[in-house]
Amino acid sequence: MPRRLLLAAFSAAAIAILIAAPAAFADAFTPESGGSQNADDIDTLYKITLYIGIVIFLLVWGTLIWSLVKYRAERGGKADQIRGNTPLEVGWTIGAASILVVLTVVTFLYLDDIESPPASGPNGLQAAQAQFASVDQPDPPTNGGPILRIHVNGQQYIWRYDYPGARQLYSFEEMVVPTNTTVVLKIEASDVIHSWWIPKFGPKADAVPGYVNESWFKVPNEGVYRGQCAELCGSGHADMRAQVTAVSPEAFKTWAENKRDQIEQAGEALAEQRKQREGQGN
Repeated sequence: MPRRLLLAAFSAAAIAILIAAPAAFADAFTPESGGSQNADDIDTLYKITLYIGIVIFLLVWGTLIWSLVKYRAERGGKADQIRGNTPLEVGWTIGAASILVVLTVVTFLYLDDIESPPASGPNGLQAAQAQFASVDQPDPPTNGGPILRIHVNGQQYIWRYDYPGARQLYSFEEMVVPTNTTVVLKIEASDVIHSWWIPKFGPKADAVPGYVNESWFKVPNEGVYRGQCAELCGSGHADMRAQVTAVSPEAFKTWAENKRDQIEQAGEALAEQRKQREGQGN
């Protein structure tokens, strides 16, 4: 089989696979969204900019191709020397400036919602005490429900999530959160640079040793959202996955209580083993 025919067949097969599996081609040209209000705002802002860019691209290239066809050289013809067109130059300068102003205004309208966490919804988690992020980010509003703050620690090659409260609560790989509750993340690393990323929630957040980064999200619906470390961090980088499971506030309270009990029981069992070993040693 000729090489060109083989390449064409391979390309057609690849396209057919993408069409047959829409999820593989989802959000190929725009950021992922649908998991958090933050991600939705970023996706909307990106699309506004993209669509304006597409219109400008079509206008520029359409005008260029039209000019090439209409004013193509004839045999024996001589090109006219055009030294300037003041109305045209003023027009495209004003047009470009107007587009820049529109994009700037739209960006700043969305930027506040992207940077500042919204309040938790009235049916979100009703914790006894609000937890806040305080570095490089204003305190989230507390009207409508408190904020849940989770400490994210990147370690080769796993994520650890620590929750607030008098009784110790933590988990590895999977972060469980209540729906309709603003979750503020305090992100850092123990060894090398990592990057915590759940595509459906929007931007990546670097986990850097000795420095605290912060991000936030608010999940409206129950579901499982998967991601991974987005910063090459060593030989096990590909296995450093992340997962956020959003459940109802009632289910979250049940999970947290059971998890705290398991942690305490494991600690008591470990203490008992140490006592037995010390007794045997004596």
